[in-house]
Amino acid sequence: MKKLILLLFLLNVSFLFAQKEISGIVKDNTGFALPGVNIIEKGTSNGVSTDSNGAYKIKVKEGAMLVFSYVGFSNLERAASTTTINVVLSEEGGQVLQEVQIVGSRNTKRTVTNSAVPIDIISVKDVTTQSGKLEINELLQYVAPSFNANKQSGSDGADHVDPASLRGLGPDQTLVLINGKRRHQSSLINLFGTRGRGNTGTDLNAIPAASIKRIEILRDGAAAQYGSDAIAGVINIVLNDDVNELTGTVTYGAFNTNAKGDFPVGTANTDGYRWDKNGNGNTFGKDQSFDGGSVKVAANYGVAIGEKGGFANFTTEYINKNKTLRPGFDFRKGFGEAAIQGFNLFGNMVFPISDKTEFYAFGGRNFRDTDAYAFTRNDGERVVQSIYPGGYTPRITSNIIDNSMAAGFRTETTSGWKIDISNTFGKNLFHYYTKGTINASLEDASPTEFDAGGHSLSQNTTNFDVSKNYDGVMSGLNLAFGAEFRTEKFNIFAGEEGSYATYDINRRPITDPTTQTLPSIPNPDYDAADPNSPLTLPRPGGSQGFPGYSPLNEIDRSRTNLSLYTDAELDLTENFLVSGAVRFENYSDFGSTLNGKLAMRLKANKNINIRGSVSTGFRAPSLAQVYYNLRFTNFSSAGATEVLLSPNNSPVTKSFGIEKLNEEKAFNASLGFTANYGDFTATVDGYLINVKDRIVLTGYFDATPLGVGVDKAQFFVNGVDTKTTGLDVVLAWKKTINESKFGVTLVGNINDMKIDKVKNGSLAANTFFGERDKGFLLASAPNNKFGLNFNYNRKAFDAGLAFTRFSEVKLLDYQMDEDVADYGSFADQVKAATDTYGAKIVTDLTLGYKISKSAKITLGANNLLNVYPDQQDDWVEGGGYWDAVQMGFSGAYYYARLGFTF
Repeated sequence: MKKLILLLFLLNVSFLFAQKEISGIVKDNTGFALPGVNIIEKGTSNGVSTDSNGAYKIKVKEGAMLVFSYVGFSNLERAASTTTINVVLSEEGGQVLQEVQIVGSRNTKRTVTNSAVPIDIISVKDVTTQSGKLEINELLQYVAPSFNANKQSGSDGADHVDPASLRGLGPDQTLVLINGKRRHQSSLINLFGTRGRGNTGTDLNAIPAASIKRIEILRDGAAAQYGSDAIAGVINIVLNDDVNELTGTVTYGAFNTNAKGDFPVGTANTDGYRWDKNGNGNTFGKDQSFDGGSVKVAANYGVAIGEKGGFANFTTEYINKNKTLRPGFDFRKGFGEAAIQGFNLFGNMVFPISDKTEFYAFGGRNFRDTDAYAFTRNDGERVVQSIYPGGYTPRITSNIIDNSMAAGFRTETTSGWKIDISNTFGKNLFHYYTKGTINASLEDASPTEFDAGGHSLSQNTTNFDVSKNYDGVMSGLNLAFGAEFRTEKFNIFAGEEGSYATYDINRRPITDPTTQTLPSIPNPDYDAADPNSPLTLPRPGGSQGFPGYSPLNEIDRSRTNLSLYTDAELDLTENFLVSGAVRFENYSDFGSTLNGKLAMRLKANKNINIRGSVSTGFRAPSLAQVYYNLRFTNFSSAGATEVLLSPNNSPVTKSFGIEKLNEEKAFNASLGFTANYGDFTATVDGYLINVKDRIVLTGYFDATPLGVGVDKAQFFVNGVDTKTTGLDVVLAWKKTINESKFGVTLVGNINDMKIDKVKNGSLAANTFFGERDKGFLLASAPNNKFGLNFNYNRKAFDAGLAFTRFSEVKLLDYQMDEDVADYGSFADQVKAATDTYGAKIVTDLTLGYKISKSAKITLGANNLLNVYPDQQDDWVEGGGYWDAVQMGFSGAYYYARLGFTF
């Protein structure tokens, strides 16, 4: 057996050494780099595509011939006689299928540098091999100028699914596509002190990074082209199509827990003590210097189908990430990132039927089991001492399942019309479980775990798209039109009875409060001189940490949407392009909307393009925003408050004068330029985004007069108008000197959001959408972010050094809920409540070495210098020393990765 293994090893080594690696850059005849050019080893299915800078790398056999092909350009063959082959393609001839279409244009000849709108193309393979980021949101946070995502803590479901956004707008104002087809959203709606408060969004982390070839980010309003949700822009994820190659990675990393600050007695601290691993009881154990240990294993493999470019590519990915625990105050002993255990499976396939017709399909399944700490219950009516002596910290866990499948046919008629018919289905299921908890009204008979129910969102989209390119009209005309029919369905399903019910002293669910007696405890703060001071405190029902959904919360709602669109791109001359789009949409639940877009691009010379656009847009209210409802306990340092989140169609909502939700309306304008001088490229784009009737979550209104058993009520409303102006900058320089390759990239975003109007009507403005609510909204749009990245590569060695500067962020804490008289004036209260997080610079370092042609070792650190946000006082939203801000709160992450290719 040993001899056989040795023989196989030697055969593999001899095969590897018979290959050589070719690299280079592909440009058009004006000097612009071409992304997405196909490079094939002639006579085989071995191939790669160029990245956003036109660069490529491919391993071929000695004496091979390379074939360069790109839609709208003549094919070019070059012998692989040297290790560097740079080519220039001419715009003649062309191919029919397997074309590259950049998001933001339905013209298959359009590229990033000659498009009329700003587009980032991110090669995920390049980014993931030079970074320790485990999830898509983390990757994009550091490479895309206006992308922002935050890890949350103490925000219920948002601890498990990170809200992400473009240009400081809401998570639901960015449309996500996969291979150009609409991706379904998460069923989660963000509550409490999260970024994107009151919004739903698409869970990018449900898509395995190893399955992605590139990510295209359109930083421009595109509702007239793609429909609802595209106010801030579009993220298009292009899946892998590699064949005859097995690639994979194994990554392990952990966080350093050396958080600085003053640690109150009895709280979790990195100098030595924290609660037990379940967050329960008062058993203390010695802390470790590292936590949040993470393992990620991923593999991708593709096979060729037929001889006409067909393929089937599959990805599997496993991730296991432990919790992080950071300093928290007495009411929050479990502050930190959630634990995640997940498994992904994704596929991408194309089956040629004829020379001009193909069937395609893609989709996958993501499963995540997550575990996060809620707020601590130290004493009082929510603690049963016989179960948890001294108190406990409940945990909110969840099973999140994302399923998706798309299939369709693409063909081209003899007259040149390209036709694409497809159907895409996706569903997100979010099922909550609570652990380390109790239903206090059951006292010592309470279980410590509950099935708390959950919610789901499904979406089915049928598309019919047609386009044609007319080369003879002026300098080129591309015409496209199509239709889309979409159905959406939102469900809330109940948990087990103990997760939501309140029980009487005989342990029967309360159905008649006038005849049934609640369990209670003596009020430790009873004041006989105060007639409003209760002698006893009733024990609350429902699972602590997260109350289960009851049958009263259950809903099953759906709607349909029909849209029609047309767009055109006309090259009036070789130097001047204009494009336009019009889209009509009709929703079954709120009516119709019509939106348009105009864009232009002018080639000032062979090196500089000037571009700009204006458009109108919209975003339909999500089904979750219309129908979501929940009774929950809101914790702050001042205590607990029972709150009803009332659905939009509820009589309670109407009693406060809250109107029916309508679509958000937007106006977008952008103006910028691109420049290309040899090894240097630049894009600079300014933008203006006005959003009217933006949907937000109100503050807490007094609900005690309603007699619905809660203290407060809040609602979703078309509550504010906002104005956002900003600037995106991407500067890149790449140079090869002898065998050394150098790269420097500067990405930056300057952003300014203002709230033009709060539409509170006759309701109190400070309750409807007060200063604290405004602070959360504005914090979603940080003033700026800049990243400076250095890369070096020589033979088997590569290195990367990145500096990312996150700007100052200000939030208002729970002091805004106090009596203004305690502070002297409202201005003084705002000043006292303002938590300022100063600007910080985070340093990332990665070092890689190819130990063979099929294996590479990488060592690195994210946040190498272990920088934390500025410490705040104990009025913060999350109950830890910091809130969720851009740079995160978990500190340095050190990792090692083994990559392999066969």
